[in-house]
Amino acid sequence: MPTLKQLFEHNKIWADKITKEQPDFFDKLSQQQSPEYLWIGCSDSRVPANELLGMLPGEIFVHRNIANQVIHTDLNCLSVIQYAVEILKVKHIIVCGHYGCGGVAASLDDNQHGLIDNWLRHISDVYRFHKDELAQLSGDNLTNRLCELNVVEQVANVANTTTLINAWAANQNIAVHGFVYNLHDGILKDLKVSISSS
Repeated sequence: MPTLKQLFEHNKIWADKITKEQPDFFDKLSQQQSPEYLWIGCSDSRVPANELLGMLPGEIFVHRNIANQVIHTDLNCLSVIQYAVEILKVKHIIVCGHYGCGGVAASLDDNQHGLIDNWLRHISDVYRFHKDELAQLSGDNLTNRLCELNVVEQVANVANTTTLINAWAANQNIAVHGFVYNLHDGILKDLKVSISSS
């Protein structure tokens, strides 16, 4: 298992590599943050937004939580959205789930998981909204489809925040998109549920 000392060593190697490749990288990075994208994704360590999009630090603003939820009482997520829209003036908000999501899978079982059960209840609601379709599926097909439907629901939740409603009313150019990431091949799937005005 890596120790904290190894983390600092890896950081130094990474910073040295970047500096050799682009001597002014950190100077430029420290001067300004102007990403065009807000990424709302899962906390899963296998889904690193910058890397899977081929972007460098500073090019994407990121918020992550269990199962990429946008809940209207989550002041953390709502504050990130407001900052991204009103201050950073991002052009795109991407809600990205991933197949094989442990949070989505946990929402489907009858076991108690502790505090997180309250969070996962929102995914159980998504299941309830689509019960007829999902009742026909099982195993990975069920979990993967619920991952997709959860993203669709979160895109709608972003679009219904006061921040987005106000931005669109002010004719701000911003769109919300829904993607799913496949852990098995590294490819993003566009769910084609983009919303660009209220």
